[in-house]
This record gives sequence, C-alpha cells and structure tokens, in this order.
Amino acid sequence: GAAAMALMKPGEFLGAPGTGGDVVLYTSMGEIEIELYWLHAPRCCKNFLELAKRGYYDNTLFHRIVTDFVIQGGDPTGTGRGGESIYGASFEDEIHPKLKHTGAGILSMANSGKDTNGSQFFITLAPLPSLDGKHSIFGRVKRGMKVVKLMSAVQTNAQDRPMQEVKILRSSTATVSEAIVGA
Repeated sequence: GAAAMALMKPGEFLGAPGTGGDVVLYTSMGEIEIELYWLHAPRCCKNFLELAKRGYYDNTLFHRIVTDFVIQGGDPTGTGRGGESIYGASFEDEIHPKLKHTGAGILSMANSGKDTNGSQFFITLAPLPSLDGKHSIFGRVKRGMKVVKLMSAVQTNAQDRPMQEVKILRSSTATVSEAIVGA
C-alpha cells in the first residue's frame, strides 16, 4: 500500500516484474519480443527502453552475427564502434550475481571493457559462461526465438558481418500505465 511505497527509494517501484515495460523489435526477419529485467538491471533497462522509444534503433543493423555465440546490434553507425547511452557516451556495468549467460535468448549489453555500455546489445545463441561478470544482462527473448535462430543462420564474412542486411526496422514499447503502478 501507500505506506510501503513511502519506504521505497524513488524509482524503486520499477522493480516489480514487468512494471517498467517490455520492448518489441520489428526486424527484417520478424518480431522479437524482449522481457526486460527491471529488478536486476534498472539502468540498462531504462536505457534500452528509452532508446527504443526515441526510435534510436530504427533502421539499424545487426552488424555482427556469430553462429552459436551471439547476434549483436544497436549501433546506429553499423560499424560496431558507435552508439551512445541516454546517460551520456557510456555508463557503468550492472552485473547481477544471480544473472548468468545460461543459454540462448539472453539479452546483454555489448561493451569494449569495464563500464563502457552505450546502445549496443547482443542476444546469446548458446550458454556463454565466459561472458558472466563482464557483460550486463538486462533481459531475455520472450517471443521470437525462431527469428533469432533465422538471423544466426545468415551468411557472414570473415569479420562476422552479415552478407545480407539484417535490420531492426522499428521498435515499440509496452509500458504499464502510471495509474496501475500508483494504485
């Protein structure tokens, strides 16, 4: 109730599963629905949701696809070297000890070292324990793993770049209304 709400830090109400909202990526190969882990990685989730809302990911490529490893996207330059977060160029890691890269369909932040998160993300294609503690997990594929698998089968060049364009055409966000959250 209201008393419990008063004891929480601002923004903490976003911790209830699903209350912050989820994201659907409409790609050139089909829809991928993402469930965001607001409770474990609120800053990563807010960054991803906000960028999706702003259309930042619209018409961006999955610029890196590695069979049995990851599909990677979220870079507006399409090079793998671009992209910025809503907090500035980059922001710190949000590594949660309970979250591991245990299988296919895990959504995690791509980075170039500690605390270098921007807009790029990847979806795992297999268990990848070597990434645990190095990349911030902030969601999972709720629907559309078939689409992710189709993407993973695309032919790539020596630099893991797809020979055909695999893109996010647009994205949509499903947010729980403030009225329900405040109830």
